[in-house]
Amino acid sequence: MKSKGRYGQFVRWVFSIIDLLIVNLVYACSMLWNHAEGASVLYSRPVWLVLNVAMLVCIYFYNDVHERRVFYADRVVGQALKLVLTHAGLFVTLTSFLGYYGAPWWNMLLFYVLFFLVLSTWWVVSRQLVKLYRNQGFNFKRVIVIGGGTVGVRLINEMLGDQGYGYHIVGFFDNNPKARSASAVYQGTLDDVEQFVKTHQVDEMFCAVPDIEDNQNVSRMIRIADNNAVDFYYVPQFGRTVTRQFELSSVGDVPILAVHPYPLKNPINRLIKRAFDLLVSTVVLILSPLVIIPVAIGIKLSSPGPIFFVQKRTGYRGQAFNCYKFRTMRVNADSDTLQASKGDPRVTRFGNLLRRTSIDELPQFYNVWLGDMSIVGPRPHMVAQTEMYSELIDKYMLRHTIKPGITGWAQVRGYRGQTEELWQMEKRVEYDVWYAENWTFFLDVKIIVRTVWNALKGEANAY
Repeated sequence: MKSKGRYGQFVRWVFSIIDLLIVNLVYACSMLWNHAEGASVLYSRPVWLVLNVAMLVCIYFYNDVHERRVFYADRVVGQALKLVLTHAGLFVTLTSFLGYYGAPWWNMLLFYVLFFLVLSTWWVVSRQLVKLYRNQGFNFKRVIVIGGGTVGVRLINEMLGDQGYGYHIVGFFDNNPKARSASAVYQGTLDDVEQFVKTHQVDEMFCAVPDIEDNQNVSRMIRIADNNAVDFYYVPQFGRTVTRQFELSSVGDVPILAVHPYPLKNPINRLIKRAFDLLVSTVVLILSPLVIIPVAIGIKLSSPGPIFFVQKRTGYRGQAFNCYKFRTMRVNADSDTLQASKGDPRVTRFGNLLRRTSIDELPQFYNVWLGDMSIVGPRPHMVAQTEMYSELIDKYMLRHTIKPGITGWAQVRGYRGQTEELWQMEKRVEYDVWYAENWTFFLDVKIIVRTVWNALKGEANAY
């Protein structure tokens, strides 16, 4: 393992300086691009000063993005949007208060659109650069894990699963002798922790010992961490069975954890998602005759029957709705109960083309426009499938707490098409529930981009 290095602590500040340079560069470019009447005031020194003061305030509140070790591109872009909106509010308020605001609104709109695009791109790229840097063995944290139960082992596997997190596990401790086989870095029992921390360089301690069963040991680990300047993190034991996000709050001096509600419970988030669905589905439906006409001719020539296939599927809150698709099979009696499989003789040659390119899903934009579906969400299953899997899979119905979608997180993660074994549907449900619990607008954008890319290159499971 390479040396930890002395400069990892400066990554946040170097990247923050680049953020400051970006806002000035983008501002200069957007102002040079527009020479409209009234824009000259934006070149004045006081306005440039306000621009940078507002950015420094934003950096103070948002530059923790440069320290996060777990990287999600959509959340980073969302954080960039928050910074840009905060900067816009501060900048317009301060310049108006000082009497310098008077430029055409489109100048400012251009600036903030460009600022968001450049900043979010830079943040995503910078996170990838840091991950590559950590993959080379630099900028890591030396950590020890206390407790070898289900949660402790899960934590170790997560840390080892992606070197880009920058965690180097130097020690693992547990009182159970069987824990020796859980990790190659097993260093002994909890009684050995203090001596190990004193004789080895340790940055962080993750304690996965149940405090309900062993409160004394948890307190002892906190004391050891405090006495040796080691950052201490307690890993809640409900992680064995609960995957929901929690928010830390308190009642007086008593800390409590509150279950984080689904993001789409927020009416503003629902409004954003619905507005996006309406906008995109309207545009697609207006342009759809360009596709519908040749596809309709192809369907009619391939086999007798209707152009569209209408099927009852399970939607929001378990309510059935009519789901529309282009017909890709010969008319048959099993279409509402038997899932399509690889080499299915019911699928026509033209239907196979429609399925592989996902064009057969195009009519579902009408479902989106009606409000039965969303562009992104769990794929709607046949009513017969819902009745069967709701009895077999725990939390299956949680996937219906949001509207079904044309594409979804499970589909872009490889769980599309036929589910031959139960574990495949369980994995699909797991991804669907994760999506419902972690929704963001930029996650939807990410899923759409990956769906388009998969359609262009062709998907093996599209049959």
